[in-house]
Amino acid sequence: MASIYVIHTPADNEANPIRLSVRVIKALLRHTARAPLNGAPGSNTHVRIWPDSSPDLLYSLDMRLDPDTCYQTMLSKDRRFDGWFFVGVSSTGIYCRPVCPVRAPRRENCHFFANAAAAERAGFRPCLRCRPELAPGNGLLDVSSRLAHAAAMLIEEGFLNTGSLADLAARVGVTDRHLRRIFDAQFGVSPLEFAQTQRLLMAKRLLTDTRLPVNAVALAAGFGSVRRFNDLFLKQYGLNPLRFRKQTDARHAPDAQSVTFTLVYRPPFCWSGILAFLARRQIAGVEHIGDEIYTRTLALSHHGREIHGWISARHTPKRYALEVTLPMSLMPAVGQLLPRVRRLFDLDARPDLIDPHLGDLAAGSPGIRVPGAMDGFEIAVCALAGPSLHSSSTQSILSRIAERFGTQVSAPQALTRIFPSAATLARAPACALEDTGMTRKRADAIVALASEVSSGRMRLEPAAPLEDTLRALRSIQGVSEWAVQYIAMRALAWPNAFPPCDLTLKKQLGYASASALGRHAQQWEPWRAYATLHMWSQLEGQHS
Repeated sequence: MASIYVIHTPADNEANPIRLSVRVIKALLRHTARAPLNGAPGSNTHVRIWPDSSPDLLYSLDMRLDPDTCYQTMLSKDRRFDGWFFVGVSSTGIYCRPVCPVRAPRRENCHFFANAAAAERAGFRPCLRCRPELAPGNGLLDVSSRLAHAAAMLIEEGFLNTGSLADLAARVGVTDRHLRRIFDAQFGVSPLEFAQTQRLLMAKRLLTDTRLPVNAVALAAGFGSVRRFNDLFLKQYGLNPLRFRKQTDARHAPDAQSVTFTLVYRPPFCWSGILAFLARRQIAGVEHIGDEIYTRTLALSHHGREIHGWISARHTPKRYALEVTLPMSLMPAVGQLLPRVRRLFDLDARPDLIDPHLGDLAAGSPGIRVPGAMDGFEIAVCALAGPSLHSSSTQSILSRIAERFGTQVSAPQALTRIFPSAATLARAPACALEDTGMTRKRADAIVALASEVSSGRMRLEPAAPLEDTLRALRSIQGVSEWAVQYIAMRALAWPNAFPPCDLTLKKQLGYASASALGRHAQQWEPWRAYATLHMWSQLEGQHS
């Protein structure tokens, strides 16, 4: 059977599968997206829904690629489906995104793959025109296989460039054998094959978009040596790496002090909504929003040392992309930086599924995103520092924390500080934090949280085990349920996070209790975080 619709509990992912026909699956997808998707393709993709009657049930859609549907989708060049699958063309040996602008190949020459790694394992090399390395991911569709998705996220950031498969398995909390099994079931390739494809595509991107020397490209992409890089590139793609240099934009001169990358998304994309949300919560000296551009400072750990820099992002709507500029000082860690920027702006979101599910709530701002985090600990401190994140008093407290404990840096827009790390605040006395203007209870909570994060006992990142992390956050005295949900929403990238105790939401929706508000919010599952952003944006827009 081409497609299955499985109903199971989280404790037993293989229990009692119920097999439905392709026709039923197509109808389900049409109903979900409210668009004639004709069974919108997506190999090993998943949609998670919690029904009102039994929130412990998990619905997982594991759908095999239907070649005819994929081909019709490719002919439409609809950007909503960019990244859902890739097309390998046997007559050329090249694989493309479904939105590739070249003339469509004949149907009998097309082969369809769920991801770039599967296409490359089959012997296809990436298209130089549409550049598969630029395709958006499938963040929301992967949530029913959270472990495999978490491992893939870490691989994309270069975890296997320095760590082993056993280290990766331990990071996500399983054995390496189990990780190989679930990873192959989810993506159709092994973790090592996936990592190899990520390195090759990152190298191709750096060769095309920068003037970095080839040896610097090899190291930044995660290859241990230039020789291995050249050998693998020639073996996999049949091309000399320097071939890609012919297409490099002249704006990236050899002596350039910065470089710009393009990060694409699926439309619609509410850039104004993201900027408004971040502007009301910006930390002076760390972030700046102006002229439709977002700029911030940051620190990254690379091979045991910390490197400092900044990013600047602007919207280019005609290209369905953000242009992200960063200094050359961050290039050694570009492999881990770009995925984080994608999460910061939620570029892998699926508005074609989310907005119809939210209905009238999303009508005013289609394509709104839930901003993520460059550093999950920073988001946690923001949630704990004051009673209201967008109040002037809380912003002043956060600015003082950055000024007193942060690292000095030189960046555009007169930004001068990098927000302090967990290790720094773990060493700070609570009274020093109290001097920034917060209460002693909040200062104690921040120091306790910093100790947990700096010791490695807690990780505030999307790859962290969700339930264990939420439980650990709740165990810290002074961490409210509102803060837990806000951290889950932005640092853990949980699309179903929702703060039922939020006073503004209760007032706006007319509910006196958190339980009543929570029951009302069940209609937005599994995307309650997006519903929250819509309501916050509407209320904050009225006040402004």
